[in-house]
Amino acid sequence: MTYTRRTFLAGAATAAGATTFLPYAAMAQDGMADTFPTAAGDITVHPVSHASFVMETPVGTIYCDPVGDPAAYADYPAPDLILITHEHGDHYNADTLGALAGEGTQLITNPAVYDMLPEAMQAMATSIGNGESAEWGGLTIDAIPAYNTTEDRLMFHPEGRDNGYVLHFDGFTVYISGDTEDIPEMRALEGIDLAFLCMNLPFTMTAEQAASAVQDFTPTYVYPYHYGGDGEGAQDPAAFAEMAGDATEVKMGAWY
Repeated sequence: MTYTRRTFLAGAATAAGATTFLPYAAMAQDGMADTFPTAAGDITVHPVSHASFVMETPVGTIYCDPVGDPAAYADYPAPDLILITHEHGDHYNADTLGALAGEGTQLITNPAVYDMLPEAMQAMATSIGNGESAEWGGLTIDAIPAYNTTEDRLMFHPEGRDNGYVLHFDGFTVYISGDTEDIPEMRALEGIDLAFLCMNLPFTMTAEQAASAVQDFTPTYVYPYHYGGDGEGAQDPAAFAEMAGDATEVKMGAWY
């Protein structure tokens, strides 16, 4: 993939087999997080809810798509960087951002969300679109396409508007899908150590689509997320884990 633009941001610099899965109800009860060693230090993942999560990393604390009650984030370090994939209410909420973002917090958003931000928050933000990159605290962040391909889902996430992200830590690469189907750009990814992969209907994709994509780009670890929904739209993360293949370890977060 060719990246057409790179933006450099000031950022904080702080001190990092077989398919398996953990019972996510037990994780919710125990408040568990997963820690992944990297060459520069540990990356610790804290699922919050649905599509929202926190990563404590060697370059700072990163929030992805934080929405909902700001109190849900009270036990985590304040964000140094906030990533927003797109404008839907389960990914973007200006009031939540206003409560969480502090002095020195940087935001990276897709162009559509950037245009929606309050003026004061735009001053903290950088907009990157599909195929573009930003650099923050020594971390390169690539904006990856995220869109629907199935005919009756095209209106939810049109091609070219929304972002997924690839984060290039020292010796460890993270892919965040945002809301998408199993698009060619996802299947072509290489060298992904940790992925966050959405699945629910009608907005994103089925567990079968997600598992098929994982077999193509073979991340070392993957979290199914964004899988909740009403009635038939919800996807079963345990079924996804069974289908994902032996090359990837499936992690179950306490999303719900």
